[in-house]
Amino acid sequence: MQVNNGPGRHPVFMAPSNGSAGYTPGRVAPVRSPPPAKAPPPPPLKPPSLAPARPAAFHLSEAQSRREHAQNQQRKNTYICAGISLGALLLTLILVLSLTSGDVLDENCPDHDPTLSNWNPGHDLKKAVVVGSGERFRLVASATLQSLTVQSGGLVVFADNKDGSKNITLRTRHVLIENGGALHIGGPKCRYRSRATITLVGRSDDTSIAEVPGFGRKFVGVRAGGTLELHGIERPSWTFLSRTVPASGLATGGYAFQKNFSRGINLRVVDQDSGAVLYTQRFDTHESYNDSQRLGQLLRTLPSGRIVTLAIGDSAVKSLLDETKRTIQELLGSTYVNNLQYRQAWALVAVLGGGNGSCTEDTREHENHDTGGRALARRDFVTVDGVRFSVAAYSEWRNGFPISGFQVDAVDQVVLNLQDDVSSWRAGERIVVASTDYSMHQAEEFTLLPCPHCTKRQVRIQGKPQFTHMGEIVDGVDMRAEVALLSRNILIQGEMERSCYANNWCQYFSHDTFGGHVKILGNFTSVHLSQVELKHMGQQAVKGSYPVHFHLCGDVDQRGGYNQPAYLDSLSIHHSFSRCVTIHATNGLLVRDTVGYDALGHCFFLEDGIEQRNTFFHNLGLVTKPGTILPTDRNDTMCTEIQDRVYKGYIPSPATECKAVSTFWIANPNNNLINNAAAGSQDAGIWYIFHNASTGDTHGLVPETKAELTPLGIFYNNRVHSNFKAGLFIDKGVKTTNATSTDPREYLCLDNNARFRPHEDSDPSKPRVAALIDTLISFKNNDLGAWIRGGDIIIQNSGFADNGVGLSFASDGSYPKDIGSSQEVSESLFVGESKNRGFNGGQNKYWGAGGVDNKMRTLPRNKTFPIRGFQIYDGPVRLLRSTFKSYTSTSERFTSAVGFNLKNAWQLTPRNNLSSLYFLPSVTLRAFFGRPGQWFEDNDLDGDKNSIFHDLDGSVSGYPDTYAVRADNYLVRHPDCVNMPQWNGCVCSGRYAQVYIKTQGVPNLSLSITRDEYPDKPFVLRGINSQGALSQQYQPVLMMSKSYTLHWSREAPKEIVLSLVNFDLGDWTLLGLCYPSDTAFQVISDFYHRQNNVFDGMEDYGSVSSLAELEKRAMDRKYFFDKSTGLLWLYARARHGRSGHSYCSIRGCERVKITATTSTKQTCNCTAAAYPKYSRAPSAAVPMPKPVQSCSRCGASKLAFSSDPSISYLQTQIKPLSVAEEQKNDTQAFITVNNVQFSLTKIGFLVVSIDACTGKVTKHSFFAKLDSKMEQYFKAGIPVRSIVLLASRGQPDGFAGIAQYLVPLGAAKMADLKGKGSLAFFGFHKSSSAQPWASLQVGQGEEAAGLQERYIPLSLEEYACPPPTEAPARKDLELLRKALS
Repeated sequence: MQVNNGPGRHPVFMAPSNGSAGYTPGRVAPVRSPPPAKAPPPPPLKPPSLAPARPAAFHLSEAQSRREHAQNQQRKNTYICAGISLGALLLTLILVLSLTSGDVLDENCPDHDPTLSNWNPGHDLKKAVVVGSGERFRLVASATLQSLTVQSGGLVVFADNKDGSKNITLRTRHVLIENGGALHIGGPKCRYRSRATITLVGRSDDTSIAEVPGFGRKFVGVRAGGTLELHGIERPSWTFLSRTVPASGLATGGYAFQKNFSRGINLRVVDQDSGAVLYTQRFDTHESYNDSQRLGQLLRTLPSGRIVTLAIGDSAVKSLLDETKRTIQELLGSTYVNNLQYRQAWALVAVLGGGNGSCTEDTREHENHDTGGRALARRDFVTVDGVRFSVAAYSEWRNGFPISGFQVDAVDQVVLNLQDDVSSWRAGERIVVASTDYSMHQAEEFTLLPCPHCTKRQVRIQGKPQFTHMGEIVDGVDMRAEVALLSRNILIQGEMERSCYANNWCQYFSHDTFGGHVKILGNFTSVHLSQVELKHMGQQAVKGSYPVHFHLCGDVDQRGGYNQPAYLDSLSIHHSFSRCVTIHATNGLLVRDTVGYDALGHCFFLEDGIEQRNTFFHNLGLVTKPGTILPTDRNDTMCTEIQDRVYKGYIPSPATECKAVSTFWIANPNNNLINNAAAGSQDAGIWYIFHNASTGDTHGLVPETKAELTPLGIFYNNRVHSNFKAGLFIDKGVKTTNATSTDPREYLCLDNNARFRPHEDSDPSKPRVAALIDTLISFKNNDLGAWIRGGDIIIQNSGFADNGVGLSFASDGSYPKDIGSSQEVSESLFVGESKNRGFNGGQNKYWGAGGVDNKMRTLPRNKTFPIRGFQIYDGPVRLLRSTFKSYTSTSERFTSAVGFNLKNAWQLTPRNNLSSLYFLPSVTLRAFFGRPGQWFEDNDLDGDKNSIFHDLDGSVSGYPDTYAVRADNYLVRHPDCVNMPQWNGCVCSGRYAQVYIKTQGVPNLSLSITRDEYPDKPFVLRGINSQGALSQQYQPVLMMSKSYTLHWSREAPKEIVLSLVNFDLGDWTLLGLCYPSDTAFQVISDFYHRQNNVFDGMEDYGSVSSLAELEKRAMDRKYFFDKSTGLLWLYARARHGRSGHSYCSIRGCERVKITATTSTKQTCNCTAAAYPKYSRAPSAAVPMPKPVQSCSRCGASKLAFSSDPSISYLQTQIKPLSVAEEQKNDTQAFITVNNVQFSLTKIGFLVVSIDACTGKVTKHSFFAKLDSKMEQYFKAGIPVRSIVLLASRGQPDGFAGIAQYLVPLGAAKMADLKGKGSLAFFGFHKSSSAQPWASLQVGQGEEAAGLQERYIPLSLEEYACPPPTEAPARKDLELLRKALS
């Protein structure tokens, strides 16, 4: 249904009559003013008069008169048309002449419109300008206005020219476009080339200018009928690093030293291939001839090519021997050393043996304890991997102090290798590089520098990085840092004060937070923004004032009548004071290639819970910080201190009501997320939140959204990292009522009131629709890689690495709140602690040893936090065809591939199934059930004790069709169980299910369950409700076909309901419940139907006289009460089968209800009377299977999980071996390609070439030494377009000489391999430029090269592969088309 209430009013939302997909906001028909007419419209036709009927009279003279009149009129019209045409020609000629000589009239360029008049309104901040009907202006110069209103057919277009030099700045308090008005800067097919800036001015406390209703102050606003078209130069908005950038820019970390009074010659020796400082020494050549000799001797022993740098501190010439001077002159090329004077400052940087041309030196004369400046020597070098760096030495006297120092760094030399062509990014522009560590604050901004030597996929940055940023796939998971261009040639910015003022939340922010904002209201004519920069936008203290805000716009795609649907494309929104993009009661908006950086509050924000069909495609959000507007935006301090909307005196709880600020806040599941990156938020990367009713400005319009039941939109290829709480979070709702005395919490705070359970047409009576999470990359999230509650949910093709907990599911609910759902993970990779060790800094809190190599690294949560890959909370979950690697415990913490939720009071189901899993040798703890201590506390809550999973095929434990349980749970184990001491568990055969036990009438009640086979091993459950509650529930997992007795910590409950959960047809267990001997019973059975809360099929149980009779009549509904022991015996037996993942049978939930009447109030624990009377010999109901060998087809089918699913990656490993390593009993040397190993068993070289287009190994060759055969192989034996892998073993002849053959394969220069112990090389044959993944790693001395791994992309454009027979499929683009259709 389509409803329009006119401009300025809220759209009315109606539920669709068919109830499909929940409640969809109704379409708001756009009321658009037509474009201004070229000529006035003809007058309306008059209705014909009703003359009396009579015969028509026709006269010749009258007809002739009419013909003459028509001819005259035709001649007149011809003259008029000719005049108009001539005028149009003159006007066009004037326009063409007014354009620069290089411009050509283009109808796609709005500023080429011949009807425009040049406009220069000047500078007057008190002048309010209204551009109205008939006014069509081309703004040709910068202007300052109080305000600009474009309405009633008015048009303003920013002038442009071909060379992009027509730079225009409009400075104003606001711009308002309405009722047929339009503002254009460029067009979709004619991009604006100059620089256009709209600067919005004003303070929040300035009352001299009235607020504009619906907009406030400091804005660009679009009302009904308005048009806003902004189109800057098309350029890549963001991309990925393709090579890791180490902190400082150098892998060695750089070097800096400065000291006063370091007398003599200070020396540093630097490795020319890496920039590492190899030797540091001071030689007191002022007082010591011996030091002078030692300096000369050292220089003569250094290998040729080393970088040597010298600097004098104080004085150095008194004892400087002539022989040493000659050595410095001959080896280093110095021309100053022979003439040095007392206390003269001198600095030198030279290449040993390089002659005068490789030497840079400088001197400064000393006078009155001052040299009048610094003697500075500096030279630039390049590492063997192509990283440019500088070596500098300096010496001076200043203020009576001698100062000397050295510096090795890459300042202003660092080149970033990027995935895409960024040749359109220009020097002087700003970029941001995302964090690839736990702290989002390791994101760094840089200014681009000119770089004539860069390729089209490289940029050079000013300064140097403070942190390491990964640029590769690490351990199979894509950890490449996102790199975003912040600058655009169209800029809308807020003019800011120097510091916070007035009521702008200055208690939380030191800076001004009253920025500009762009707001679009419903029924606009056209809004398209692309390649626009929005800086200092958003108003933290003013709700609804965001950088870009679609406000109550209804459908903005073709469903809303827009032939050109609205979109935001390639925006850069940074340093925002309130969100990034807000979509409010708006549907069908496309947001693509947009960057949101350094924002307060939720960044990409769906507001009221009724926004649907919006598509986020290839957007990047990073550094999302807490804000004040909503409780979910706030951090701890804000949460507890902002109390103006809670009930009086109430103090909010940050953990449960706030602390949810997210980069993508998705308030309705029916939206599409494709190719997005959430690269750092204070809380979550992507959060799906559920509103059970419309909220905010649409409160009450949709009283039931059915969001929890609405199927998930497209979720494909999204990445989340560097978030504090979670990468992906699907759970919880918001409070949709105001604060009251009964519920004092604030409106829209977090509320644990939602369970995502998608169904067809949002109808719980129809089949479930599985929510598909396809291709999620999640790494370096401090707490959770992903937390997902609900069902059915499927995750596939995903990679999790370096998260506190990789992935945790929580069920839709448990019995009786839920009838059963499923959660499944398949074809995924879990990495515990990867080779991305992080960097100690940038607000990372924890630094300690860890990982397979036990080296120092950043850590999640705490040094002792138990890292888990897949966490089981309740279930049922299915984990299959997945791979685990690098889960290695340390002396300080347990690190396990599979673990359980800590301190779990909830239930667990034995239907948690694991199968087809592959664990690499780097996994030392496959599963762990916890043990008392830090984080686990006593490890004795109900869920802790009931921890269980089903190992379907034995791929976890080695025993197929068994269950892994806690070692001390004697309800479920038997004598043949296999103990797993490391797990604190055991593996048992059998059949298992749950009995849901609900009691009424006795508070503070604990339940003790004893299996008759283990009477001395009682199992105590506290229940999941609060201890003071009159009703309690317990959910023990029991082994089927066994008998148990149940005892109480207080008097027996008056009412007990036993529900059979996950029982299959024929499953049974025999239960004896403890009661006083004088108890009378009513026992009935029934079926419970959750959907309609109905009970039926009630039958009474009859009594029998003995347990033996009961056992004979096990199929009947009978019970036996043994007064001598106080035990009421009955069978819990499933009489109907289950379907799918339902907890209950197809007939309904089978229950047994026991109502007890007794006058006794004594504690009911019958253990002493029950045993040994009912003791039984322990036995296995199901025999233990034989152990199985390793599973050849287990694990994920993919080796690399990247954010480029359309690109195939090759896993390559090189393990060289030095003589020193062999002496330590290391025997392994090999090259591996996609798990196919080529061994190097003899001293020599192994070379493997792979077709870079297909990934097939074309050659693998062994050479015992560098001889003519190997030289010929390098020259002509390697196929074109080959990836080349090289490993060495031992010290073969010609080892150092191989360096020259690596240069054509990608080494930046000929490496010095003399004295090196081993090498591993990744290269490419026949490329115009080195590939970013090409590298040379060498081992020297005690430092082994170790195992080197690279994931190399195949079939890249730069490989010049033959064109494929058909274009490779791009699933992301196919899904985008589907989303927009």
